[in-house]
Amino acid sequence: MIQDLADKHQLVSNIFKLPKTPEEWDLYRLSEEQVSHFHEYGYLSGIKMLNEDQIETLKTELAEIIDPKHPAHELFYEFNSNESEDPNSVLFHSLGHWRITPGFHDALWNPAFIMAAHQLLEKRPVRFWHDQLFCKPAKHGGVVAWHQDYSYWTRTVAMQHLTCWTGLDDASIENGCLHYIPKSHRWGLLDAPSLAGDMNGLMNYLSEEQKEMFKNPVAIELEKGHATFHHPLMVHGSYENKSEMSRRAFVLNVFADGTASNTNDELLSGVPPIAKGDKMEGKFFPLLFGGT
Repeated sequence: MIQDLADKHQLVSNIFKLPKTPEEWDLYRLSEEQVSHFHEYGYLSGIKMLNEDQIETLKTELAEIIDPKHPAHELFYEFNSNESEDPNSVLFHSLGHWRITPGFHDALWNPAFIMAAHQLLEKRPVRFWHDQLFCKPAKHGGVVAWHQDYSYWTRTVAMQHLTCWTGLDDASIENGCLHYIPKSHRWGLLDAPSLAGDMNGLMNYLSEEQKEMFKNPVAIELEKGHATFHHPLMVHGSYENKSEMSRRAFVLNVFADGTASNTNDELLSGVPPIAKGDKMEGKFFPLLFGGT
Protein backbone atom coordinates (compact mmCIF):
# COMPACT_ATOMS: atom_id res chain seq x y z
CA MET A 1 0.00 0.00 0.00
CA ILE A 2 1.36 3.42 -1.00
CA GLN A 3 1.76 5.88 1.87
CA ASP A 4 1.19 9.57 1.18
CA LEU A 5 3.66 11.39 3.42
CA ALA A 6 1.60 14.59 3.03
CA ASP A 7 -0.43 13.13 5.89
CA LYS A 8 2.60 13.55 8.16
CA HIS A 9 3.27 17.10 9.33
CA GLN A 10 6.40 16.31 11.29
CA LEU A 11 9.71 14.52 10.82
CA VAL A 12 9.27 10.87 9.83
CA SER A 13 12.96 9.86 9.89
CA ASN A 14 16.18 10.69 11.71
CA ILE A 15 17.78 12.51 8.76
CA PHE A 16 17.22 15.88 10.43
CA LYS A 17 16.89 16.84 14.08
CA LEU A 18 14.89 19.79 15.35
CA PRO A 19 16.53 21.98 18.02
CA LYS A 20 14.94 21.92 21.45
CA THR A 21 16.14 25.21 22.92
CA PRO A 22 16.46 28.82 21.71
CA GLU A 23 20.22 28.45 21.97
CA GLU A 24 20.17 25.45 19.62
CA TRP A 25 18.01 27.40 17.15
CA ASP A 26 20.52 30.25 17.25
CA LEU A 27 23.05 27.99 15.50
CA TYR A 28 20.92 28.28 12.34
CA ARG A 29 20.03 31.96 12.60
CA LEU A 30 21.06 34.31 9.77
CA SER A 31 23.00 37.46 10.59
CA GLU A 32 21.49 40.93 10.21
CA GLU A 33 23.89 41.51 7.30
CA GLN A 34 22.60 38.42 5.49
CA VAL A 35 18.96 39.45 5.92
CA SER A 36 19.78 42.99 4.74
CA HIS A 37 21.51 41.61 1.66
CA PHE A 38 18.40 39.62 0.78
CA HIS A 39 16.12 42.63 1.03
CA GLU A 40 18.47 44.91 -0.91
CA TYR A 41 19.45 42.57 -3.75
CA GLY A 42 16.56 40.08 -3.77
CA TYR A 43 18.59 36.99 -2.94
CA LEU A 44 20.89 35.36 -0.38
CA SER A 45 23.29 32.59 -1.36
CA GLY A 46 25.80 30.18 0.14
CA ILE A 47 23.72 28.95 3.09
CA LYS A 48 24.67 25.42 4.14
CA MET A 49 21.62 23.14 4.21
CA LEU A 50 22.93 19.57 4.08
CA ASN A 51 25.86 17.49 5.30
CA GLU A 52 27.42 14.70 3.21
CA ASP A 53 25.20 11.96 4.65
CA GLN A 54 22.04 13.96 3.98
CA ILE A 55 23.18 14.70 0.42
CA GLU A 56 23.78 11.01 -0.27
CA THR A 57 20.41 10.04 1.19
CA LEU A 58 18.59 12.50 -1.06
CA LYS A 59 20.60 11.44 -4.12
CA THR A 60 19.59 7.84 -3.47
CA GLU A 61 15.93 8.80 -3.12
CA LEU A 62 16.12 10.92 -6.27
CA ALA A 63 17.52 8.01 -8.28
CA GLU A 64 14.50 5.94 -7.21
CA ILE A 65 11.68 8.44 -7.79
CA ILE A 66 12.95 9.78 -11.12
CA ASP A 67 11.77 6.47 -12.60
CA PRO A 68 8.25 6.94 -14.07
CA LYS A 69 7.49 3.35 -12.99
CA HIS A 70 8.04 4.13 -9.29
CA PRO A 71 5.03 2.70 -7.38
CA ALA A 72 4.20 6.09 -5.82
CA HIS A 73 4.45 7.98 -9.12
CA GLU A 74 0.77 8.99 -8.89
CA LEU A 75 1.59 11.24 -5.92
CA PHE A 76 3.54 13.73 -8.05
CA TYR A 77 1.65 16.93 -8.89
CA GLU A 78 3.70 17.21 -12.08
CA PHE A 79 6.33 14.95 -13.63
CA ASN A 80 8.27 15.91 -16.74
CA SER A 81 11.12 13.61 -17.76
CA ASN A 82 12.08 16.36 -20.18
CA GLU A 83 10.10 19.57 -19.98
CA SER A 84 11.84 20.98 -23.08
CA GLU A 85 10.82 17.95 -25.24
CA ASP A 86 14.16 18.33 -27.05
CA PRO A 87 16.37 15.21 -26.52
CA ASN A 88 19.47 17.37 -26.91
CA SER A 89 18.33 19.80 -24.22
CA VAL A 90 17.02 17.80 -21.25
CA LEU A 91 15.39 19.37 -18.20
CA PHE A 92 13.84 16.97 -15.69
CA HIS A 93 11.27 18.90 -13.66
CA SER A 94 8.74 17.60 -11.16
CA LEU A 95 6.58 18.71 -8.23
CA GLY A 96 5.38 16.68 -5.26
CA HIS A 97 8.26 14.43 -4.25
CA TRP A 98 7.83 15.44 -0.58
CA ARG A 99 4.85 13.06 -0.56
CA ILE A 100 6.93 10.06 -1.59
CA THR A 101 10.26 9.65 0.25
CA PRO A 102 11.21 10.36 3.90
CA GLY A 103 14.32 12.40 3.09
CA PHE A 104 12.63 14.83 0.74
CA HIS A 105 9.63 14.98 3.07
CA ASP A 106 11.78 15.81 6.08
CA ALA A 107 13.79 18.43 4.15
CA LEU A 108 10.75 20.67 4.70
CA TRP A 109 11.54 20.64 8.43
CA ASN A 110 15.31 21.02 8.07
CA PRO A 111 16.09 23.59 10.83
CA ALA A 112 18.61 25.40 8.62
CA PHE A 113 15.86 25.92 6.05
CA ILE A 114 12.94 26.89 8.25
CA MET A 115 14.91 29.29 10.43
CA ALA A 116 16.29 31.14 7.39
CA ALA A 117 12.85 31.18 5.74
CA HIS A 118 11.28 32.57 8.93
CA GLN A 119 13.79 35.41 9.06
CA LEU A 120 13.58 36.25 5.35
CA LEU A 121 9.77 36.33 5.59
CA GLU A 122 10.16 39.07 8.21
CA LYS A 123 9.82 36.63 11.11
CA ARG A 124 6.33 35.48 10.16
CA PRO A 125 5.19 31.84 10.49
CA VAL A 126 6.26 29.75 7.48
CA ARG A 127 3.80 27.58 5.55
CA PHE A 128 4.66 25.14 2.76
CA TRP A 129 3.59 25.86 -0.83
CA HIS A 130 5.19 23.18 -3.03
CA ASP A 131 8.49 21.54 -3.92
CA GLN A 132 10.32 21.03 -7.21
CA LEU A 133 13.13 18.92 -8.65
CA PHE A 134 15.34 20.32 -11.40
CA CYS A 135 17.87 17.96 -12.96
CA LYS A 136 20.20 18.72 -15.86
CA PRO A 137 22.16 15.70 -17.06
CA ALA A 138 25.78 16.01 -18.12
CA LYS A 139 26.48 17.02 -21.74
CA HIS A 140 22.88 17.75 -22.79
CA GLY A 141 21.17 19.57 -19.89
CA GLY A 142 18.67 22.24 -20.91
CA VAL A 143 17.98 25.80 -19.84
CA VAL A 144 15.50 27.25 -17.37
CA ALA A 145 14.31 30.49 -18.99
CA TRP A 146 14.55 33.86 -17.28
CA HIS A 147 11.44 34.24 -15.12
CA GLN A 148 9.91 35.36 -11.82
CA ASP A 149 8.45 32.60 -9.65
CA TYR A 150 5.38 34.59 -8.61
CA SER A 151 4.36 35.08 -12.24
CA TYR A 152 3.27 31.40 -12.08
CA TRP A 153 1.77 31.71 -8.59
CA THR A 154 -0.83 34.49 -8.86
CA ARG A 155 -3.41 31.88 -7.88
CA THR A 156 -2.27 32.69 -4.32
CA VAL A 157 -2.36 36.08 -2.54
CA ALA A 158 -0.88 38.16 -0.99
CA MET A 159 2.58 37.97 -2.52
CA GLN A 160 4.58 36.88 0.55
CA HIS A 161 6.43 33.91 -0.89
CA LEU A 162 10.02 32.67 -0.78
CA THR A 163 12.07 30.18 -2.82
CA CYS A 164 14.99 28.06 -1.61
CA TRP A 165 17.15 26.21 -4.20
CA THR A 166 19.53 23.53 -2.82
CA GLY A 167 22.12 21.69 -4.90
CA LEU A 168 22.78 17.96 -4.71
CA ASP A 169 25.75 18.50 -7.03
CA ASP A 170 28.24 21.34 -7.11
CA ALA A 171 26.67 24.07 -9.24
CA SER A 172 28.96 26.01 -11.59
CA ILE A 173 28.72 28.18 -14.67
CA GLU A 174 29.83 25.15 -16.69
CA ASN A 175 26.99 22.86 -15.56
CA GLY A 176 24.17 25.41 -15.60
CA CYS A 177 24.02 27.13 -12.20
CA LEU A 178 21.39 29.72 -11.35
CA HIS A 179 21.90 33.31 -12.45
CA TYR A 180 20.21 36.33 -10.87
CA ILE A 181 19.56 39.89 -11.99
CA PRO A 182 20.26 41.76 -8.73
CA LYS A 183 17.54 44.14 -7.54
CA SER A 184 15.11 42.93 -10.23
CA HIS A 185 12.70 42.03 -7.42
CA ARG A 186 11.77 45.73 -7.47
CA TRP A 187 10.53 45.66 -11.08
CA GLY A 188 6.99 44.57 -10.29
CA LEU A 189 5.20 41.55 -11.74
CA LEU A 190 6.08 40.57 -15.33
CA ASP A 191 4.38 38.11 -17.67
CA ALA A 192 5.36 34.44 -17.39
CA PRO A 193 7.39 32.88 -20.23
CA SER A 194 7.62 29.15 -21.01
CA LEU A 195 9.92 27.73 -18.32
CA ALA A 196 11.88 25.39 -20.61
CA GLY A 197 11.47 27.41 -23.78
CA ASP A 198 13.47 30.34 -25.15
CA MET A 199 16.01 31.39 -22.52
CA ASN A 200 15.37 35.04 -23.36
CA GLY A 201 11.59 34.96 -23.81
CA LEU A 202 11.18 37.35 -20.88
CA MET A 203 12.92 40.09 -22.89
CA ASN A 204 9.66 40.72 -24.73
CA TYR A 205 8.21 42.19 -21.52
CA LEU A 206 11.11 44.42 -20.42
CA SER A 207 12.00 48.09 -20.77
CA GLU A 208 15.29 49.10 -22.40
CA GLU A 209 16.68 49.97 -18.95
CA GLN A 210 15.77 46.52 -17.63
CA LYS A 211 17.35 44.84 -20.65
CA GLU A 212 20.60 46.67 -19.90
CA MET A 213 20.74 45.00 -16.48
CA PHE A 214 20.91 41.59 -18.17
CA LYS A 215 24.43 42.41 -19.33
CA ASN A 216 25.71 41.70 -15.81
CA PRO A 217 23.83 38.72 -14.33
CA VAL A 218 25.28 37.18 -11.17
CA ALA A 219 26.23 33.50 -11.43
CA ILE A 220 25.34 31.61 -8.24
CA GLU A 221 28.05 28.97 -8.02
CA LEU A 222 27.51 26.73 -5.00
CA GLU A 223 29.04 23.69 -3.38
CA LYS A 224 26.63 20.78 -3.10
CA GLY A 225 24.49 20.91 0.01
CA HIS A 226 24.39 24.70 -0.07
CA ALA A 227 21.36 26.82 -0.88
CA THR A 228 20.30 30.11 -2.35
CA PHE A 229 17.11 31.95 -1.34
CA HIS A 230 15.31 34.44 -3.55
CA HIS A 231 12.37 36.84 -3.55
CA PRO A 232 9.24 35.80 -5.52
CA LEU A 233 9.82 38.64 -8.05
CA MET A 234 13.57 37.99 -8.46
CA VAL A 235 14.36 37.49 -12.16
CA HIS A 236 16.44 34.34 -12.49
CA GLY A 237 17.27 31.52 -14.88
CA SER A 238 19.96 28.99 -15.71
CA TYR A 239 21.85 28.11 -18.85
CA GLU A 240 22.41 24.72 -20.47
CA ASN A 241 24.71 22.02 -19.11
CA LYS A 242 27.25 20.82 -21.66
CA SER A 243 29.79 19.80 -19.00
CA GLU A 244 30.79 16.33 -17.84
CA MET A 245 28.98 16.81 -14.53
CA SER A 246 25.27 16.55 -13.75
CA ARG A 247 23.40 19.34 -11.98
CA ARG A 248 20.72 18.04 -9.63
CA ALA A 249 18.81 20.28 -7.25
CA PHE A 250 15.60 20.50 -5.27
CA VAL A 251 13.52 23.58 -4.54
CA LEU A 252 11.29 24.38 -1.57
CA ASN A 253 8.71 27.10 -2.05
CA VAL A 254 6.98 28.59 0.99
CA PHE A 255 4.82 31.55 1.95
CA ALA A 256 3.95 33.42 5.11
CA ASP A 257 1.05 32.00 7.06
CA GLY A 258 -2.15 33.81 6.13
CA THR A 259 -1.68 33.55 2.35
CA ALA A 260 -5.01 32.84 0.64
CA SER A 261 -6.26 31.07 -2.45
CA ASN A 262 -6.96 33.38 -5.40
CA THR A 263 -8.94 30.85 -7.43
CA ASN A 264 -11.73 28.31 -7.13
CA ASP A 265 -9.77 25.92 -9.35
CA GLU A 266 -7.12 23.39 -8.32
CA LEU A 267 -4.02 24.99 -6.83
CA LEU A 268 -1.91 21.90 -7.59
CA SER A 269 -2.85 18.92 -9.73
CA GLY A 270 -4.94 16.46 -7.73
CA VAL A 271 -5.18 18.70 -4.66
CA PRO A 272 -8.73 19.58 -3.58
CA PRO A 273 -9.49 23.25 -4.36
CA ILE A 274 -9.46 25.89 -1.65
CA ALA A 275 -12.20 28.48 -2.22
CA LYS A 276 -11.02 31.87 -3.45
CA GLY A 277 -10.30 34.08 -0.45
CA ASP A 278 -9.87 31.18 1.97
CA LYS A 279 -6.62 30.60 3.83
CA MET A 280 -4.06 28.19 2.39
CA GLU A 281 -3.78 25.41 4.98
CA GLY A 282 -4.54 21.75 5.58
CA LYS A 283 -2.94 18.50 4.46
CA PHE A 284 -1.03 19.86 1.47
CA PHE A 285 0.08 23.21 2.93
CA PRO A 286 1.45 22.43 6.40
CA LEU A 287 2.76 25.00 8.85
CA LEU A 288 6.51 24.40 9.01
CA PHE A 289 7.64 26.95 11.58
CA GLY A 290 5.93 29.44 13.85
CA GLY A 291 9.01 30.92 15.49
CA THR A 292 11.00 30.40 18.69
